Amino acid sequence: MAILITESTRIIVQGFTGKTGTFHAQDMINYGSNVVGGVTPGKGGQQHLGLPVFNTVKEAVTQVGAEASIVFVPPAFAADSIMEAADAGITYCVAITDGIPTQDMMTVKNFLRRFPIQKRMVLTGPNCAGTISPGRAMLGIMPGHIYMQGNVGIVGRSGTLGYEAADQMRSLGIGISTSVGIGGDPIIGSSHRDILQRFEEDVETKIVVMIGEIGGPQEVEAGIFAKEHMNKPLIAYIAGLTAPEGRRMGHAGAIISSAGESAAEKVAALRELGVTICPTPSAMGDTVAEVLARM
Repeated sequence: MAILITESTRIIVQGFTGKTGTFHAQDMINYGSNVVGGVTPGKGGQQHLGLPVFNTVKEAVTQVGAEASIVFVPPAFAADSIMEAADAGITYCVAITDGIPTQDMMTVKNFLRRFPIQKRMVLTGPNCAGTISPGRAMLGIMPGHIYMQGNVGIVGRSGTLGYEAADQMRSLGIGISTSVGIGGDPIIGSSHRDILQRFEEDVETKIVVMIGEIGGPQEVEAGIFAKEHMNKPLIAYIAGLTAPEGRRMGHAGAIISSAGESAAEKVAALRELGVTICPTPSAMGDTVAEVLARM
């Protein structure tokens, strides 16, 4: 089974009729994802891309059984859209939007905590590439053609490096079970550890690649989880070995603010925890191939 989405998952697009929402909704439809409609307040009752438009997420859940959503709403309104999805009963939400204010994401996180764990919506992002289970469904903005179906799980903060890893593996005949972008902002919905737990429980995933970067404790926390709870091999690549302290590098969350957050410190800690380290981004495919060969 794939994690988070399958070919039957009923998907809606928030920000459906906008230029960005339209482009990526059509791309997901072309890939084969089960997009059943979209939400644009004030345009309910219309048709777009041959699918119904709703004023609210709750209408989409009630009328077409929406289960997952993808958010292409401008930053100032994106947090409200995420909370609307959770309140309406969406089980998985991907927030693509970049630039959501940190204070707004704090509000989102506090809002989600009000729900019992069993009913709490899973959120990835913001500022992420989304999720793809190759050959089944794509809920994101990645180039679907570079992903080959297989048994390697990918979780990463960088969408671009996730694409690179998938493309390198495809060239070596290695496929992906699911690739999950968790986003590069300081406050995101799901951590590396959260997704590792799902991969550990997935029977199709045999090995996991974690793509991290400087800033925050996430990668090391994931390494501790892997050592204590995972039976599957974990490979890690940490970007930012040359990043200067105190300067943001690309992502809003990629800034070294305390001890243990540099790439070198993370690599050392992960190696100590038994994680296989990929030394450079160009070696991700080869590293996976080596680990698979040993298995």
